Amino acid sequence: MGSETRSGTRTVVLTVVVTMLFLAVGTGIGTWAFYGHLNRNLGSGGDIHHLVEEPDDADEGPKQPLNILILGTDGRDCDGCSIDGEGGSGGSDSTILLHVAADRKSAYGVSIPRDALVDRPECTAPDGTTIPEASGVMWNQAYALGGPICTARQTELLTGIPVDHYLALDFAGFRGMVDAVGGVTICIPEAIDDEEHNIFLPAGTHNLRGKQALDYVRNRSSTPNADLGRMRRQQYFLTALATKVLSAGTLTRPRRLATFATELSKSITTDIGSVAGLADLAAQMRDVDPGSIEFETVPNQAYPEGDPNWGRLQILPRADQLWQRMLEDRPLHDPTSAPTDPSKSSPPSSPTGTATPANPEVSASPNEVPAESVTPEQREKDAADNGLCAPA
Repeated sequence: MGSETRSGTRTVVLTVVVTMLFLAVGTGIGTWAFYGHLNRNLGSGGDIHHLVEEPDDADEGPKQPLNILILGTDGRDCDGCSIDGEGGSGGSDSTILLHVAADRKSAYGVSIPRDALVDRPECTAPDGTTIPEASGVMWNQAYALGGPICTARQTELLTGIPVDHYLALDFAGFRGMVDAVGGVTICIPEAIDDEEHNIFLPAGTHNLRGKQALDYVRNRSSTPNADLGRMRRQQYFLTALATKVLSAGTLTRPRRLATFATELSKSITTDIGSVAGLADLAAQMRDVDPGSIEFETVPNQAYPEGDPNWGRLQILPRADQLWQRMLEDRPLHDPTSAPTDPSKSSPPSSPTGTATPANPEVSASPNEVPAESVTPEQREKDAADNGLCAPA
């Protein structure tokens, strides 16, 4: 897989969700009939009820940065989604806040773990039900109770950043998306043997299709670093999927591309009401190089054993620096910024900001070492800590 194993520096779900639909409309299959077909498939979760005011000139074109909430949902009630024998809770399985610069030439994403304990604001579910505010609740409960609107408000409360749009991708069409492109090639360093959830995947490089692909992105019980590692592996898989879709083998086969776009549109819930709106968003981002998009995990730390919240994560105060960087539309890694006082923060647990069992703290300090400065040995250790094959 080569550089594709570096999931933290390749792409995000938005690359799959927006760019693929844009390609579907612009590569010979974008007839009005097909266009309408995709529109009918799109799900709407309603408009965001903001806690944070948007800039006054936000409607004057691409002068303001964009902050897009990307959600991967773990509801298993859809056809083909119950792949691990668990009931669907409908929570947000993975969350990425994607920041697109005002000049639309760069972007980066910050992942928020599902097991992080946060405060949830009062919000209104799509059916009009009022969801009360709560303190110290798991991050993914907001989606389970109130859908993406509630998660967007919770994100604004946590970060102080206005969320411009949300895109939620569920597993309803995931199998069809993977099968539409003929499967996705994935490297698995050690065999996954999860008897509890009936998930078994052999070690080695395999072309995963259907249930095997779902097993790979869902499993966290028998793979390294639990949920944080799963976030990395999901990013890795989506990178490989995007690469496959962008390959000549897909783009030059309109039927395959149309099937992929159809399955993808079935899986999306968004406040953007049409494929035309998604295509417009994609057009704004045409100068963003997917290969330059970086990931961080919000600075967090596991509660110690014996604590009532043991097994959950706390977001560290250092995260405020990250949110401020987004608010000021600054790059994720700014070599010109002044270094932080090391006496006021803990050292990074790993160069890519991912927790390991030996040190549960996750550092995503704005001043941490850029990816290009990380040694091959550190990359290899980071990959092993998260159930990924070492970069070639």
